[in-house]
Amino acid sequence: MTQIDLGWGSGPSARYEELAEPFRPLLQQIRSSAPARDVEHRLPYDEIKVLRAAGFTTVRVPTEFGGAGATLPELFNLLIELSEADSNVTNSLRAHFGFTEDVLNSSDAKRRALWLGRIGEKTLFGNGNTEVGDSKLQVFSTTVSRKNGGFVLNGRKYYTTGTLFADWINVAAQHENGEQVGVVVSRHAKGVEVLDDWDGFGQALTASGTTIFTDAPVEPDHISSVAQRFRYSNPFYQLVHLATLAGIGRAAAGDVSRLVKERTRIFSHGNASSAAADPQILQVVGRVRGNAYAAGAIVLKVAEALQRAYEAHLTDDEERKTAAITIAEIELDQAVTVVSNLILEATTILFDALGASSTARNLTLDRYWRNARTIATHNPRIYRDRVVGDFAVNGAPPPGQYRIGTP
Repeated sequence: MTQIDLGWGSGPSARYEELAEPFRPLLQQIRSSAPARDVEHRLPYDEIKVLRAAGFTTVRVPTEFGGAGATLPELFNLLIELSEADSNVTNSLRAHFGFTEDVLNSSDAKRRALWLGRIGEKTLFGNGNTEVGDSKLQVFSTTVSRKNGGFVLNGRKYYTTGTLFADWINVAAQHENGEQVGVVVSRHAKGVEVLDDWDGFGQALTASGTTIFTDAPVEPDHISSVAQRFRYSNPFYQLVHLATLAGIGRAAAGDVSRLVKERTRIFSHGNASSAAADPQILQVVGRVRGNAYAAGAIVLKVAEALQRAYEAHLTDDEERKTAAITIAEIELDQAVTVVSNLILEATTILFDALGASSTARNLTLDRYWRNARTIATHNPRIYRDRVVGDFAVNGAPPPGQYRIGTP
């Protein structure tokens, strides 16, 4: 069935259904196993392996490098569908799609060909960006330096989401010359240790824990300046979170609809002889679904703004580039609080349409709220409305790239 048939609206392009159709049986399998994996804390190695083999991780790669050449709206619609199956898998692939986007925008033809070729061969990338503890706001403690005639990487990263499943890790580091750089290092290289020590109550299967680098070898042509990073990276990475939230909303809507339909018990003070005919219960189901629909529509609208930023990057018009990136960031900021609230509400009120049995651990309906609540902390959304208000009132541009650390 198409998105239109399911009531989620048309896809972002005329070819979207053709693009998505081969993946849908796989997504259904992933969704069916998600509750058990949540209960058993079983990481999605097999699920990611299947998606890689099917080419899901290459959809954004140009056809000449073995991909599907998907637009950004097409990619984000696919991420919504993946998140409906299992939001842990989407989060695990977030760094991979971010690295792909960075390489797509690279002005270094050699770097672009090297990594797009490998992504097209279904190689998977993880990340090493955030440092915790007393790490400084403007300086990475992870370093690249010369040793024994080559370069080595030393440091410790946290929130290295998806890296446990990856072949390569894209790491933000401080070069010995003082420059901030991106370093691509083999996940299986000597001196690389990846730990599954993420202990959040949500997104628990994303391996979002620690990666430690101890004299890990680095090839010289695997080092690039952070200043060359694609300029709409902030709204891109954050929109992956919003697409994930929209997918969680769809999954919650699907489960509450099914469970209401299957429910045989009613309350004596209800409104009908079955839960499926009770107008108040149907109202709750409709609200959950409406919230999910609105969240998805917003995500695709922001994806259009990102597509404009990408297309502007392909030109030599600096004014157009800056304007497109500014608007993409503003559209993203306008969406964060709204989408977060929609899905947090949807994943809370779904229980109002069901009985106490809906809290049974084996149903894992609580994972929708846990996952949504965890993702909503990453943005962080409390700053977004202020940024939008400052733009609307004072014409102030958004802050662009941002970091976290001690002052």
